[in-house]
Amino acid sequence: MRKRLTKWRLLSLFAALTLVLAGCGEPFLSTLQPAGEVADMQYDLMVLSTLIMVVVIAVVTVIFIYVVVKFRRRKGEENNIPVQVEGNHKLEIIWTVIPILLLLVLTVPVVSATFKLADVDAIEDKNRKPEDAIVVNVRANLYWWEFEYADYGVVTSQELVVPTDEKVYFNLESNQDEVKHSFWIPSIGGKMDTNVDSNIEKGTNVNQMWLKFDSKRADQAGEYFYGKCAELCGPSHALMDFKVKAISRDEFDQWISEMENSKAVATTDLAKQGEQLFEEKGCISCHAVTPMDERPAAARTAPNLATFGERSTVAGVLKHNEESIRNWLKDPEAYKPANKMTGTYPKLNDEELDALTEYLMGLKVTSN
Repeated sequence: MRKRLTKWRLLSLFAALTLVLAGCGEPFLSTLQPAGEVADMQYDLMVLSTLIMVVVIAVVTVIFIYVVVKFRRRKGEENNIPVQVEGNHKLEIIWTVIPILLLLVLTVPVVSATFKLADVDAIEDKNRKPEDAIVVNVRANLYWWEFEYADYGVVTSQELVVPTDEKVYFNLESNQDEVKHSFWIPSIGGKMDTNVDSNIEKGTNVNQMWLKFDSKRADQAGEYFYGKCAELCGPSHALMDFKVKAISRDEFDQWISEMENSKAVATTDLAKQGEQLFEEKGCISCHAVTPMDERPAAARTAPNLATFGERSTVAGVLKHNEESIRNWLKDPEAYKPANKMTGTYPKLNDEELDALTEYLMGLKVTSN
């Protein structure tokens, strides 16, 4: 008896935890709080399919209870056989037609949404002007993201900036020397694989999609939306995050202009010392410090640091402050296991850490 009570207590506890955890979520990281057109369509399809399943379950449950009660074995009626319905054409037609109708109710909006979401003709339009449609080339790496605004020659990493209330188109690929990843911004929609055998320049096996960021709901969500890798890709898969800043078109145009005219400037003696170390230690061979990175995609093997001083996180997972930068430079493996920066440069002493931290904190968009 005591064992049974213990089991029921555990079941009750897990049931309560399930309900509590089901309520977890933030507006910037929840598929159940959509903030864009694609997310709205996907949410509506989830609701529709759930309602259909609930109705089916409810009807089946009622029929099951009715049959159990109506045809249960009664004392003295053991030999009574109920009327058999096998071969009843009316019933057979009913339970054949109803599932077909339910499938049609679900299929029509799903197919319609699929074709609408697959409409990325604007990417291939040779007459398209940069201001007509924003196209972003997304490249996934272990364990960071690169965003290239090819029409403007601007390259960023870890933080995606997009205009609100208009379609933003994406070309998706993974670093060819690595593994497959998946691009996903839960509250905006999507989730699409980035293939390792794709090539944006050649247009081969590149997955394409579009998203639309609602300005009103972007304001409600806060400063950033969160993006994630949705494909298990290695030890730091859970840490492969990126931030999305949704701003008005005017602000976006201003940001692009600033990025096109930005330059890295070391303003203090300590920062200048850090800049020298950045070159001597070979950091510059992997990391660019200007958003106008003209190197081919294959040569961009590490995140672009042009806006590092303005970011909200370090390596996508640590708070953006001097302590986090020092900790990352000292031992990146402790924060992102299996990252490619580990072991690529000599150990740094405290003076070198201070200098590099000062230099990196000063990498911001500054116009000429």
